[in-house]
Amino acid sequence: MDQLAYTHLVRRLEHDSNFHPAAFRSKVLLVSASAYLALFGVLIAIATMLYLGFHWAQSHHNTYNMLRFGVFALIMLPIFWVVFRSFFMRLPAPEGRPITREEAPKLFETLDKIRQKLKGPKIHQVLIDSEYNAAISQLPRFGLFGPHTNYLILGLPYLLGVTHKEMLATVAHEYGHLCGNHGKLGAWVYRQRRTFGALYEQVRDSSDDNWIQAGMARALGKFMPYYNAYTFVLSRQDEYEADRTASQIAGASANANGLVRDALLGRWVHQDFWPKLYQQAETAMRPSFMPFSAMRMAFKASYEQWATAERLVEALAEKSNLNDTHPALSERVEATGQKAILPSCIEVSAADVLLGGTTTKTLIAEFDQEWWNKESKKWETRCKYVFRSKARLQELSALPLSQVALLDLQEFALLIAEFDTPQAAKPVLEHLLKQEGGPYPKAAFVYGHILLDEDNGRGLEHLEKAAASDRRLVEQAAQLGYDFLLKHQGEYAAHAWWKKIMPEQASD
Repeated sequence: MDQLAYTHLVRRLEHDSNFHPAAFRSKVLLVSASAYLALFGVLIAIATMLYLGFHWAQSHHNTYNMLRFGVFALIMLPIFWVVFRSFFMRLPAPEGRPITREEAPKLFETLDKIRQKLKGPKIHQVLIDSEYNAAISQLPRFGLFGPHTNYLILGLPYLLGVTHKEMLATVAHEYGHLCGNHGKLGAWVYRQRRTFGALYEQVRDSSDDNWIQAGMARALGKFMPYYNAYTFVLSRQDEYEADRTASQIAGASANANGLVRDALLGRWVHQDFWPKLYQQAETAMRPSFMPFSAMRMAFKASYEQWATAERLVEALAEKSNLNDTHPALSERVEATGQKAILPSCIEVSAADVLLGGTTTKTLIAEFDQEWWNKESKKWETRCKYVFRSKARLQELSALPLSQVALLDLQEFALLIAEFDTPQAAKPVLEHLLKQEGGPYPKAAFVYGHILLDEDNGRGLEHLEKAAASDRRLVEQAAQLGYDFLLKHQGEYAAHAWWKKIMPEQASD
């Protein structure tokens, strides 16, 4: 199913869910159950064929027939085993640093109170990770079956960046997905959507192991778009239910303020904080500050950068999309009955209240050390690369453009684009693309990207040439063109471009 067909399916299902909610929920249940019924059907069919084949061969008392049955069994048993094993395929547990009740008694007391109010299941493990986010994950202990283990994942940056009440709202939202407030069907679909999605990824990733796995991956690949479409619509509805749970626990005002802070500060963390930190690798072999130690102060010091009216208007202008079950910020805030206002600069963070000073300092030190252990080699490599590249750029810049060797022109253009500006690289790129001896796919890609940034549609021609000459650039070229056409000409033109550049993926 291509992207356009999937979009139409979701829109039609949204219409059905609004006008015929009971019938739609029955369809979701049927679609969700059909995947398991299909797998069970394969097992039963194979087992039945083996049973009947064995009795047929035995009843004829013929060595040749027993040999034929043996060959048949050798073919069918691996299929049976692969399908049977998929029911008990262990899904990977969330990553993070486990935190105990002894380390953060206030946090666990708070979770106990939320659980008591919502009459929900137990949180078996609380993990702290490095993301600006919070989530709950519920995994079956035996593949697709058995009792579930519930994980609450809290990002350390998130704990440092939000207020106590905003964190309560977020945790209540996530916890609400496991509780009865959504109805048993909604909670079950929420779990199965994550579980079955993870199962499909595992089967797809192992499809090169043998032809049986490849066949299962193809069959699931045909089914998953329909499964995702039906469960997406229900999950989108359940996000509103989870937000109502958050308002019930923390209050509508705290919930709405937290949603706005998440959108503004979360984007700043990803687009400004981390890039500026890594930018130091261009001038020093070690950062001047460690990230998690700096976050609390950075969030306050940069308040007037991320908490602006312009950024709020931009965030509220975003529309809901099919890549995220969460509705757009404007729709979520409106559903709380509150107005979207700029969040205040906080003095006491959720980490201070829920973790306490000692545990927060311990976690910050651990995460900083873990981050540097992971990043130090890449950081040093980047620093050396920048030093060499700038020296090379200075060497090439000293020559008139006409005297730069053809083999060096692309390197020259790409270095200018990386260390100066893409605009500054345009004359070199235009000069190179006029030369004989091409194609020059990287140069065409960068030039096409520059033109699209200028709202010049001619950039699509260069992206197409780059994708045709270098398969490694296909996905990036397809995405850039898709985004440009979606903005300027709409979904139909964007989908047509995607299908043209990536025909194999479009027909999946």
